Amino acid sequence: MRFFNTEGPVNQPMHYKLDPLTRWDLEEIMDLINKNKFFVLHAPRQTGKTSCLLALRDMLNKEGDYFAIYTNFEIGQAFREDIHGAMQAIVGRLAMNVDNLLDSNVVGNFFDERMANFASGKALNEIMRFICKKVQKPVVLLIDEIDALVGDTLISVLRQLRDGYNDRPDYFPASVVLCGLRDIKDYRIHLGKDIITGGSPFNIIAKSLRLGNFSQDEVVSLYGQLKEDTGQYFTEECFELVMEYTDGQPWLVNALARDVLEKLKKDKKQLSNVNCQLSTDVITPDMIEYAKEHLILRKETHLGQLTDKLKEHRVNRVILPIILGIQADPDKDDVQYCIDLGLLVRKNTGIEIANKIYKEVIPRTLNEDIQDTMPPKYNPKWINLDDTINVYELLRQFKEFWNENSAVWSRSIAGYQEAAPHLVLQAFLQRMINSGGYINREYALGSRRTDLFIKRNYTKNGVTYTDKIVIEVKIIGKKQKYETVRETAIEQTAKYAKYIGVKEAQIIIFDRDQSQDWKADEPNEHAEYDGVKMVIWKLRSGEE
Repeated sequence: MRFFNTEGPVNQPMHYKLDPLTRWDLEEIMDLINKNKFFVLHAPRQTGKTSCLLALRDMLNKEGDYFAIYTNFEIGQAFREDIHGAMQAIVGRLAMNVDNLLDSNVVGNFFDERMANFASGKALNEIMRFICKKVQKPVVLLIDEIDALVGDTLISVLRQLRDGYNDRPDYFPASVVLCGLRDIKDYRIHLGKDIITGGSPFNIIAKSLRLGNFSQDEVVSLYGQLKEDTGQYFTEECFELVMEYTDGQPWLVNALARDVLEKLKKDKKQLSNVNCQLSTDVITPDMIEYAKEHLILRKETHLGQLTDKLKEHRVNRVILPIILGIQADPDKDDVQYCIDLGLLVRKNTGIEIANKIYKEVIPRTLNEDIQDTMPPKYNPKWINLDDTINVYELLRQFKEFWNENSAVWSRSIAGYQEAAPHLVLQAFLQRMINSGGYINREYALGSRRTDLFIKRNYTKNGVTYTDKIVIEVKIIGKKQKYETVRETAIEQTAKYAKYIGVKEAQIIIFDRDQSQDWKADEPNEHAEYDGVKMVIWKLRSGEE
């Protein structure tokens, strides 16, 4: 029986999948290959790059006009600046891959006999010369994880490819595809104390192609394969929700479907927490909601690899202003690096976190220590007798918690102290709402706002209803006037509340620099704008 795959390349007999060759413009790819071009394919991790390369290799070899080789250069990463060791590993792996295709040991024997005599700076060219003479066909070389290499090793590989360019197609691959996270022009290669770009040693690239996310139609096609096998099917509403949460990111799309099938149906008790009924045939949006939350809490490798990048200074410089919702002008290369990692995406509205799941994972990662050590005393007094949320009591408890702990928690958020008010609030709410509710986060670079939307289901007289709470977060600094921040917050919050469909909302303004002389028990304000009633909470920064 097939399953939704989240580890490594897809395999047709075992996995639900889209044909990898439909993920890109195959006509354009073949035009580049037929013209003996070198070109780049880049995309974030776990978007299907390797699956596409393997499918292209198999197609070309089946058609017979070319001899296509797939190889992965990541094996050389462990050797760092040891060029000889790296080239031995890279060329040895390449020889093994070719022998697998030829069902022989001829290239491996050549490698074993001659590698000791190869200078590191020509090892790749020598073995490709042997392969091209052996197969008697134009060779297409598909190199995966090229940008896993660093420094002198990467430069050596690029320069050998450049050197062999003039010997194609008789003694060097007619066409080469370089695949990795980044476009080659964006490679940052450390050479001693200098940094050069990928274009410097490698200026023969014909084109750069980027592998995108799934479209909604592709998600429908992928999920539709389940019905063909089992009769189970996703309702139409599921597809829109999956796109809303994942923006079509392939790993997330597969992981949600996997968790729905493998996790939700095994635990009826957990399903009851989100008020959805177990069905052997119909998969509903409630199940997608739960799968999303379960996926985030599991902290799988894909999400862990992304969030580990938050520790890097160049990522911090871009992500911090986004969390704060402030106007900023980060370095363009830093922004592009975050886009290439898959953390960010460019939209008409500006630079944003790539999808809603990442929007939740990032703050949860940064405030994880706070959640883990948060005292349990702040508990369900904020739930009314009719099981609805008492938002006043919830935020009163947070204000008490902030006044007692803000200085301590602010120090614990390494690299993101400026965002402490946002992160501590979200940690508190996440801890409180985890019993069956969800928090959606909206923030973007330069938006000057952070919107939190709490959604929690409850049952009354056998009917399921949904509590919806809108919270706008603002920080006021020394150079800002309270009246200006207040009026902007009121207008923005009213607009967001109307979008969500509620008539009441909360605004929390943090006095980060103690410029407002607010007291710990500073009274709330009340406001109304465009039919939306708002409560304004004023919180001073903590004192050491």
